[in-house]
Amino acid sequence: MIWTPFETAHAVVVEPPGSIKWHPGHYYTLVGSGKNNPAYLEQVYSELNDTPALRGIQVRYSWVELEKSYGVYDFSSIEERLSELAAQNKRLMILLELKSWGADTDLVPDYVINNPIYENGIFAFSNNGSSNITGNNIKLWNPMIRDRLAALISELGKRFNSHEYFEGIGLTETSMGFPIKPQTSTQKDDYYSNLLVLNKKMRASFPNTMTFQFANHPRSFLTSLVGELKGMGSALGCPDIFIEDPGLNFPGDRWSPQGIYPYYSENSGLMPLVIQVEGSNYENTRWDNTGYQPTVSELLNFARHHLKVNYIFWVREPAYRKQVLEVLSWSKQNSNPSGGLPSACPENYTTCID
Repeated sequence: MIWTPFETAHAVVVEPPGSIKWHPGHYYTLVGSGKNNPAYLEQVYSELNDTPALRGIQVRYSWVELEKSYGVYDFSSIEERLSELAAQNKRLMILLELKSWGADTDLVPDYVINNPIYENGIFAFSNNGSSNITGNNIKLWNPMIRDRLAALISELGKRFNSHEYFEGIGLTETSMGFPIKPQTSTQKDDYYSNLLVLNKKMRASFPNTMTFQFANHPRSFLTSLVGELKGMGSALGCPDIFIEDPGLNFPGDRWSPQGIYPYYSENSGLMPLVIQVEGSNYENTRWDNTGYQPTVSELLNFARHHLKVNYIFWVREPAYRKQVLEVLSWSKQNSNPSGGLPSACPENYTTCID
């Protein structure tokens, strides 16, 4: 395995195929528009420098941010963040957003929104089955949308798979919410079938980089999803740590399949395991807000000891930032490079590259 520089990037030549960059531990997830704000990034980089347990950052990008018009890609933001992080020996994860929250409809390029062959690209959803719009999701059941996203992933792979500090790429949560306009059973089936196609495309396009899928609902999809991810050499993720949430923790019974969390301990050491601490996770142990407010230490202990995760993405929420940094500065998180998280190379990797 030989690392060789090219231009401003860091290239890697890996033998045998299937050898993947592996730097488990704690990562910041940036929120809002800060990813391109110099003042915000200066704060983030200062905190990275002062907190050795933080190995890098995760940045969210929508499709429209990366493909400005048909086949015209703009990866300048990713390249700039990589250059800045490499100077600190820190690493970058990116999350491709297939879903937005609130009134934001800026998910897909104009050529998708304005063309009926793409069915205008997005659909609105609610969280509770009401007519109140919570956010928007991409119409992934449409094969032309699937193919355009696959083309984007392919271009990203050509540019960043070989970068030493490009640690991973993933897709947002599997839950579609409650569509305002009801979907057909065929649309639902095609949506999840095409989501697996995109995960396979990520593995093919990033043969030396961790790829992951955030998963939560529907529970009926999880068994096949986890099996597919493990088989293709991908990572299992979840967008939330809700310590007491009954759906996520559900052990399964004869009438209903298990939630996502039981899959973690079952697959510890067999495949990479990643999880995100979202803003709402700092505030309550349950999705419906009927639990209690956990401490950052409780969130960490649940992820480390119960879920046995290799990577934690801590959303940099202003109200909880200092608490996260304090916990990550404790000696237990600085005893090894993985910040106290399990670091053994998973079985579905041929070789791990440190």
